[in-house]
Amino acid sequence: MTEFAFLIPLLPLFAFAMIVFFLRWNEKVASGFSIAMILTSWVMSVWILFETIARDGAPYEIFFHLTSFAALNFEVGILVDPLTAIMLIVVTTVGSCVQIYSLGYMHGDPRFSRFFSYLSLFLFSMLGLVLANNFFMIFIFWELVGLTSYLLIGFWFEKKSAADAGKKAFITTRIGDLGFIVGLLLIGTYCQTFNYQGVFQALGDGVMPAGVLTMAAIFLFCGAVGKSAQFPLHVWLPDAMEGPTPVSALIHAATMVAAGVYLVARSMNVFVHSADASLVVAIIGITTSFIAATIALVQNDIKRVLAYSTVSQLGYMIMALGLYGVDTAHGHHSPGFYAGTFHLMTHAFFKGLLFLGAGSVIHAVHTNDIQEMGGLWKKMKITAPAFCIASLSIAGIPPLAGFFSKDEIVASTHGHPVFYVLTLAVAFMTAFYMWRLCFLTFFGKPRDEHRYEHAHESPKSMSYPLAFLSLLAIGAGWVGIPGLPGIGEFAFHAEPYHTHVDVLGMLIATTVGLSGIILAYFVFYKKAIDADKVAERFRPIHTFLLNKWYFDELYDLILIRPIMAIGRFLWTFDARVVDGIVNGAAWLTMLWSDAKMWFDKWIIDGAVNGAGWIVRKSAAGMRYMQAGQVQFYALFVLLMIVIFGIAKIFVNNWWPLLVALFAGGALLLGFTARRSGDDDSAAGAYEAEK
Repeated sequence: MTEFAFLIPLLPLFAFAMIVFFLRWNEKVASGFSIAMILTSWVMSVWILFETIARDGAPYEIFFHLTSFAALNFEVGILVDPLTAIMLIVVTTVGSCVQIYSLGYMHGDPRFSRFFSYLSLFLFSMLGLVLANNFFMIFIFWELVGLTSYLLIGFWFEKKSAADAGKKAFITTRIGDLGFIVGLLLIGTYCQTFNYQGVFQALGDGVMPAGVLTMAAIFLFCGAVGKSAQFPLHVWLPDAMEGPTPVSALIHAATMVAAGVYLVARSMNVFVHSADASLVVAIIGITTSFIAATIALVQNDIKRVLAYSTVSQLGYMIMALGLYGVDTAHGHHSPGFYAGTFHLMTHAFFKGLLFLGAGSVIHAVHTNDIQEMGGLWKKMKITAPAFCIASLSIAGIPPLAGFFSKDEIVASTHGHPVFYVLTLAVAFMTAFYMWRLCFLTFFGKPRDEHRYEHAHESPKSMSYPLAFLSLLAIGAGWVGIPGLPGIGEFAFHAEPYHTHVDVLGMLIATTVGLSGIILAYFVFYKKAIDADKVAERFRPIHTFLLNKWYFDELYDLILIRPIMAIGRFLWTFDARVVDGIVNGAAWLTMLWSDAKMWFDKWIIDGAVNGAGWIVRKSAAGMRYMQAGQVQFYALFVLLMIVIFGIAKIFVNNWWPLLVALFAGGALLLGFTARRSGDDDSAAGAYEAEK
């Protein structure tokens, strides 16, 4: 089956094409076909996992040469190793649950078929990213994931907040992708290949100077910072909650945001050659985790609490991977790689459960505000227990899945006191805000009787995925139980920290998680501590956290407003200067054309027409002098004799002569004019000839 692994992403792509071109008019057939394709991919993924285990994790790779540019080869291929096999299971499992869940959640939506086509295209992109055997292919699918996430986040684009969230996610992740491109160019330039094994081999041979290698690793990490919403590009992920809840579950649990962690894990052989780059990764991870956890403490939107929880947990994974690189570069064993990838798997299941559970709650009460909920345990007998199981898992309570992976995260910080303390602090806050969410949503008295009265359990298409993911949230972490025959070590391609049972470490981590739950119990269930009074007493801190550390306002001040101001200036410059010059030139051209037209019409044409008019009028008068009448000729001769006689007399003064000529001419014209009425035959002959 492994040799047919390329079909796993192609099946969702086939579903996308079929829905777009043939099935979109029948919603049941379209959704059913989409679900059938992803379930087939899931079956193939499970089969491939067993085959990978059977061959002891030996990688299977097949590729085809695509083209060459200078000395750089581009290829298309797939790589199946333990990390790939696990990620295929994660993506197809959560993807299948989300699609089945969407049958009920999106029922009645006017773009129901389009939604399933987008889900299929998204899963194709993510599965292609996981299977890629080189950085060139992973970048192509990386961008496809960005495109499809934009389509899904802004699916309800008629709502401005959703359209803005889609644009914010797309633009913010593009900033990180710019760094990703630079890192790829550096790797391709020095290694002359994008193939993973080829790059790792070249780096082992020292083809890249240390400084350039550090830059390449950090630039690669920029891509992960954007996709996995790490500081300082974390601001897009909470706004992505404007999309449908199944989209939130898919993006936050196992696909888009997991892509960044997967990239770092897949590129770990790059980071282990640069302790500085690895340290940057670890610092960014723990910083993100801490900031997001503090913000989640005070949020009231159920999906935003989970969104910041996702950002925080991703920071956990990134930190662990970074510490792995730091220690390996110094020759020390570290469980960071195992911990980061292990937590990536377990987090996908319990976070997918949390988001789908939140969607079930929203479907029941038609609000996202947890301050308007309460007492829903009695109304939602499946959603409430499932949500609480996931909350216990993310809090790291044994024997649930999150306990084992989070314990490895905490253990990976041994030897790094600052990281260890901050990791425990984040674990405490995680348990607190998640159970604050549980107590305010499912326990106590209803705070909105109208919403409570209309609340109901979700349909089976939504409940069954919750039940299935609950089982995974409980048992998926058991592969990491110390003493099992290498299941965890095989699956995550590394050795865990807990090669033996570390009772003290487990007790500390579990105590921290339980402390957070207990504090939330006394504050939000027993009301022994007044949360409003605490918020009032620490009003500046509460406001600071409620406004998300003012990151959006800061970016608005230092980035968005200046860019908008520059944009307005350029628009004004274009409208008034560039367009002014163009329009002015056009106005002058038209003015010049008008002047030329006037000159041509009144001067040139006037002169020509005037000359013709003079000739015509002269001819009209002179034609009577050629009338053929002897008496007229005699009169003319007599007149000329008189004129020349007078001229002879006044030979020394020509003015009288001129006057006489004009007078004679006038008399002659007058005479001929009077004659014209009598001489019809001559005029008629002339007109006939004309």
